Amino acid sequence: MRPWDRYLDDEVRGVIAKARFSRRIGLGKKPCIVAIDCQKYMVGEEGADELWPSSCGAFGRANLERGAHLVRSAQQMGIPVFFTLFEVDPNGADIGVYGRKRDLLRSDKWCLAGTEGAELAESFRPSARDIVFVKKKPSGFHGTPLLGYLIDRAIDTVIIIGGATSNCVRATVFDSASYNFRTIVAEDAVFDRIPISHAISLFDMDRQFADVLPVDDILDALRKDHAESGTVARQA
Repeated sequence: MRPWDRYLDDEVRGVIAKARFSRRIGLGKKPCIVAIDCQKYMVGEEGADELWPSSCGAFGRANLERGAHLVRSAQQMGIPVFFTLFEVDPNGADIGVYGRKRDLLRSDKWCLAGTEGAELAESFRPSARDIVFVKKKPSGFHGTPLLGYLIDRAIDTVIIIGGATSNCVRATVFDSASYNFRTIVAEDAVFDRIPISHAISLFDMDRQFADVLPVDDILDALRKDHAESGTVARQA
């Protein structure tokens, strides 16, 4: 059962079938992982979530670990990994219109630059070939060098993990598809604070912009490609 199935009735399923939505894109020849905001402020701390204002709680921590497993496996196969970090200047100078929708939280357990909350979660260890960069807006593409990195490496498939599903993951997926990359969302390696937002965002992405697949299925496909063609291993 997919996370969104409980929200669909027969009428909606008929609309999807009639419009021929939800076809599979599949992997291309040169995949990468884009880890969206896998930071401490996103997942908080077991037993102390009340101190972390943007924590996705136990669900976030569990799915973060699935994402870390995918990243470690990808690193072993020579697949490039790009880590985004969302940071806000402590004085709020760069928060932009977001500051009109949400208060600037003056906490070292939020995403303020230079604080504990803004740090990459401890489960992730970027390799010497991986790239870590800061973004200031939801999409990993907006105002960042990500597109240039992907073009330079001839990437054709973007596999996305991280959070939050309805915010930065979703925005990144839409931009990735708009740039005509094959886009895969790791279903059990993305997370959100609000269950219905998580489920419906996955549904919308799977319907029209990406393949939403479990980590195990993604790894099976990557390992098969790696074993059969060696394409992944030759990437730099």
